[in-house]
Amino acid sequence: MNFAGLSFRDLEYVVSVAELRHFGRAAQACAVSQPTLSAQVKKLEEFLGLEIFERSARQVLVTARGAAVVEQARRILAEGRRLEEVVQAGGEPLSGIFRLGVLDTLGSYLLPLLLQPLRARFPRLRLLIQEGRGAALLAGLERGETDAVLLAAAPRDGELTALPLFHEELVLAVPRDHALATAPAVALADVPVAELILPGEGHCLRDQVLALLPARARLARADDDLQAASLETLRQMVAAGIGCGFLPQLAVQVGSLLDDMVAYRRISTTEAAPGREVVLYHRASYGRIRDIRLLRDAVRDRLAEASAVRVTGRPAP
Repeated sequence: MNFAGLSFRDLEYVVSVAELRHFGRAAQACAVSQPTLSAQVKKLEEFLGLEIFERSARQVLVTARGAAVVEQARRILAEGRRLEEVVQAGGEPLSGIFRLGVLDTLGSYLLPLLLQPLRARFPRLRLLIQEGRGAALLAGLERGETDAVLLAAAPRDGELTALPLFHEELVLAVPRDHALATAPAVALADVPVAELILPGEGHCLRDQVLALLPARARLARADDDLQAASLETLRQMVAAGIGCGFLPQLAVQVGSLLDDMVAYRRISTTEAAPGREVVLYHRASYGRIRDIRLLRDAVRDRLAEASAVRVTGRPAP
């Protein structure tokens, strides 16, 4: 079989259709027209002599034999990116395309602090940002879809390396007219569990809050009204007087138009304040280790300069 006519782009089309289960959305994700993508996928199927996708008017399914093709296509694309890493490793530091995954409860508050200083420090860097939830970002990193991801610390995979960046506290947000808004101090025992708004299912912050206050887990139901799809929705629910909730420190410090309706209280404790460790994950085999270290240092420098959080490995401001 002669593979001379097979391109990486064709494999990207196949993987995108397999992941999105829709030719139109896959074409949009690949920035091509749907007829072009469909024609190339059909051409590849004819070349391989097998049907990768089962098509109907209502859905697209991956066939049993097609699943093996899709998995191999992912491996080939990952090796292609590895070749790109090797080439870029010998060039100008932190230049060219760098694919960074960022936790969705972190990116909106961390990136505004970082983007301008990064562009000034590394003018040839093209930072492609992908926001998402922790498990999906780690899976994408393992498949080679991103070069590194910024996450709250998670159980480490043997093939992933974690570089600690900073610690941010979890801060209690309450309505301005709430009794806790003017209390001299607020301890975890003072948090009204029945009023606590949780991030939606799948958010790692939800798990952290429930670990702090396990009594809230016993109140959680599938139809629980005190749930928020995003941190900004949670902040808006607090402002509306619906309840209270925990926000990461950066989400508080970056600011919001609702701050005159929301009071923020640090948790008073004789032990370490509740919070989360944010780390930069990368594959242990990643070829641009120098760039990873430069990115880590740039993030640390900027946060230390802004005195936004407690930067790992730096003296407290």
